[in-house]
Amino acid sequence: MNKREVVQAILGSRIHHAPTIETTVFAPTNIALCKYWGKRDQELNLPVTSSLSISLDDKGAYTTFSVIEKEEDEIILNDAPVLLSSSFAKRLINFLNLFRNKERFKIILKSTIPIAAGLASSAAGFASIVKGLDALYDWKLSLTELSLLARLGSGSACRSLWSGFVLWNKGEREDGMDSYAELFHPHWEKLRVKILMVSESEKSLSSREAMQRTIETSKLYSKWPNKVQDDLEKIKHAILTNDFKLLGETAESNALFMHETMKNAHPPIEYSSEKTYALMQRVWDLRNQGVSIYFTQDAGPNLKLLYLDN
Repeated sequence: MNKREVVQAILGSRIHHAPTIETTVFAPTNIALCKYWGKRDQELNLPVTSSLSISLDDKGAYTTFSVIEKEEDEIILNDAPVLLSSSFAKRLINFLNLFRNKERFKIILKSTIPIAAGLASSAAGFASIVKGLDALYDWKLSLTELSLLARLGSGSACRSLWSGFVLWNKGEREDGMDSYAELFHPHWEKLRVKILMVSESEKSLSSREAMQRTIETSKLYSKWPNKVQDDLEKIKHAILTNDFKLLGETAESNALFMHETMKNAHPPIEYSSEKTYALMQRVWDLRNQGVSIYFTQDAGPNLKLLYLDN
């Protein structure tokens, strides 16, 4: 099954709905506490393992859609026009082509997080795109259906449709219809997540490329699915019982193991900088001093701190 067939299966006759004039939506970025790293299907972005994240409600992507009478789309990102020949535009246009008929769009995207810096900007972006299309065409899709569609653009985008803790079920079916996210728990009132910026620069190797190289060449990757299965159960239990120590220890361990699998790839993949390692050491030093603080790290040099409001 390809992406277009999945879209047709979900939308049915709604794919022929006429678009309205304009709509604006927002989708939050999400920080994975138990990571998604590796695909069992490249075309449909089906993951090797399940994963679990927490949404950052004040960080993410705003998208405004309007239909225009032109032969080509217009894309504006953070107030700057985007060349349609760029890889960013091509990826977005290819995604839009799965849904539309002959109409062309002016798309204004505003991201409150740096792009391609390991902060899940694509997750928020594609989630906002599918929310915008749903509003523009009045599909009235469920969050589960939107999650399935968002996954086709970026795997982790399927988790950026909810606030709180979100679980992405990896699924077993070849068509991916059982691989979607759902709300696991709405909130943990005292939990805090802070982005610790090391660099806002675009990373040199995309997550997509890094994942595939890790799967194909890292001898450590064979241990990853079992590691995730164990960590996922611990993190679920920690959230339901407000066990912060268990949450922090497990999330940090999960992130460090993911990066070890990358370093074991050929050639090795290294997203951390000297400053990243210095900040990790600072977190460990603070814990030795009795401060309950942990970190997680995605495919980039930036850390996300986990701590309680006190």
